[in-house]
Amino acid sequence: MIKAAGVERAPERPVVTIAEVYELVEAIQPRFRAMVLLAAFGGLRLGELQALTRERVNLLHHEIAVVEQLFELNDGTILTGPPKSDAGMRKVAIPAALTPELERHLSEHAAPGKTGLLFCGRRGQPIRRSNFYSSWKRAREAVGLPHLHFHDLRHTGNTLAAATGASTKELMARMGHASPRAALIYQHAIRERDHAIALALDDMITATTSETKQDRRGA
Repeated sequence: MIKAAGVERAPERPVVTIAEVYELVEAIQPRFRAMVLLAAFGGLRLGELQALTRERVNLLHHEIAVVEQLFELNDGTILTGPPKSDAGMRKVAIPAALTPELERHLSEHAAPGKTGLLFCGRRGQPIRRSNFYSSWKRAREAVGLPHLHFHDLRHTGNTLAAATGASTKELMARMGHASPRAALIYQHAIRERDHAIALALDDMITATTSETKQDRRGA
């Protein structure tokens, strides 16, 4: 029997630390700081972030409503529509620690009016991916993460969520997935990591007990 035959695995992508997320926040343009935070700690996709409006942000209940997604076609046309699946329409709870940054962003960078875009250009227009990626590239290089994709922040957020012990259904709802496949992959990765931690602890225990036994023999 081939070991792990039939096990479906997602391509390995980097998972950054919380400290590295905040390094990226400090390095990127101020109008994109909250975008990095919501991708990392809310698991939102870029298109979902581009389509967010003021009315979708509920700071009182620490919640983001994802009901639209921005699509940029090859000819440059920008369209806004519902997510690709019903599961993509969801409410995502966000850490209360993000509130001060979001309040600042709403005050200084979001377009006016309740339907104003949360992340926008100087005149309230939608942000194009090329413009954002230019700023993202400079930020990731500045902090020594030149190969980090923006989508890796969502991967990080999903990994952190799985690490809290969230169930498959809870992860599916948070990630906006109709299928449990992705949630199971994150849970499996966390279980593997937990076993790796246990093995490392085992090595430490073995090394310590061996030294103790040697000391007793030498006494």
